[in-house]
Amino acid sequence: MKLVTDKGYFVAEAARNLGIHVNLLRTWKRKLAAAVAEEQDLTEEERMELARLRAENKRLRMERDILKKATAFFASEKP
Repeated sequence: MKLVTDKGYFVAEAARNLGIHVNLLRTWKRKLAAAVAEEQDLTEEERMELARLRAENKRLRMERDILKKATAFFASEKP
């Protein structure tokens, strides 16, 4: 999306460069615009809660990935 939103590429041009269908990129762009509009309607308290939840989600994903790697490591060890 940064190609379109930040770099000024046309949607069709960005989709072609990424090797995806133009309608898929348009759908993503619409969803991003809706999310940004929704976030602008939030109160300061809701924004803080959203930021906290996003940080927690990021931490939990990292922990999950570490556990996956550890599981794979120990499963591949031969007794």
